[in-house]
Amino acid sequence: MHTSQLMHRRGRRLLSAGALGAAAVLAFAACSKSTTAGTGSTSSPSSSATSSSPTANADADAAITVATASIPGVGTVLVNGSGQTLYLLSSEKGGNLTCTDANGCTKVWPDTELPSGKTAGIAGAGVQASLLSTVKTADGKLYLTYNTFPLYTFTGDTKTGTAAGQGITSFGGTWSAITPAGAAATTSSASSSPSAKTSSSGYGY
Repeated sequence: MHTSQLMHRRGRRLLSAGALGAAAVLAFAACSKSTTAGTGSTSSPSSSATSSSPTANADADAAITVATASIPGVGTVLVNGSGQTLYLLSSEKGGNLTCTDANGCTKVWPDTELPSGKTAGIAGAGVQASLLSTVKTADGKLYLTYNTFPLYTFTGDTKTGTAAGQGITSFGGTWSAITPAGAAATTSSASSSPSAKTSSSGYGY
């Protein structure tokens, strides 16, 4: 065999080996690209999770839920979703807010402010949904009302099923649990109860 023919065959073999190598490199690159694209298109659990937890949402809904319960001494009255007795202040009918952060009232009688994104309360069993509404303050905050009375809880109620704030006079009016009809609950024992006495400071706690 002539030297030129031998070199020609060797060149063809080298060319074939080079082509096979290039094909292998291209196949590997395509596989790697496909794998990378697939990984990038899948969102991680943390990125798809909502910013608020289910527990936080449940707590927020409980605070603005109004239902009814039977409370010893006052009868069937309004409670929130956590079972805490809800109160009205007699001077606030019509949504006239006199219990505020500024005068220290809400430290004793926490108000029922709607969380951001909420525009209405939740009517539970025994509640007249038509009486459940809101009042807006000058700064745009919404507070839950029932029959136009803003709703409050009492720090003196250390457990559910109690109404230690019943009959207390402070902050320009009288505090009362609320009947499903939207009226102040009455009880003959309120005036003689130690928890109903107004303190010397006039704050009633």
